[in-house]
Amino acid sequence: MARTQGSRADITGPLIREQARRLFARQGYAAVSMRQIAAEVGVQAGALYAYTRDKQTLLFELLEEHMLELLAAWRDDPGGMPLDRLEKFVRFHIDFSLDRSDAVFLSYMELRNLDPENHARIADLRGRYEDALEAILRDGVGAGVMKIDDSRLATMALIAMLTGVTNWYREGGRLDRERIGDIYWRLAQGAVRAENEG
Repeated sequence: MARTQGSRADITGPLIREQARRLFARQGYAAVSMRQIAAEVGVQAGALYAYTRDKQTLLFELLEEHMLELLAAWRDDPGGMPLDRLEKFVRFHIDFSLDRSDAVFLSYMELRNLDPENHARIADLRGRYEDALEAILRDGVGAGVMKIDDSRLATMALIAMLTGVTNWYREGGRLDRERIGDIYWRLAQGAVRAENEG
């Protein structure tokens, strides 16, 4: 019997997060009630509290899960050529984001709904990811292959550009992912490449 309950919990917990992520992304965090999430999952509203303390905690857990997954998936090669590393980052960020468009939307649009403590935690995780890109840009400047006036601003601009793909991309559309990666890589190169680099 305990095994059955455990296996049900293993299904219900992720299902709650999946439905909450979808509803928050489609309707906005403020407009979604715990009762709505419960209805989508097929449980009583009170049952949700066996899996999460409240709606704020649920949003925080979704954002934290996304950022931890992002940080765990990214692998840099600090000894590699900066332009190669930047290309790898561009393609990684696009692919990762397109596979998780709802999570990406939440991480940018609903961060403001976190309480100060939770906001600080997510901002710290986001800062670690931004630092990873900024390190590549700084190395590129140091190697003379990139020309950037402000590496932090360039970092924020590049991430915003790459993340924006999730706003318009549709599977099966005019451009496939590889082609999008090619185009965005050329855009990124144009934004950072030193003039003497061909």
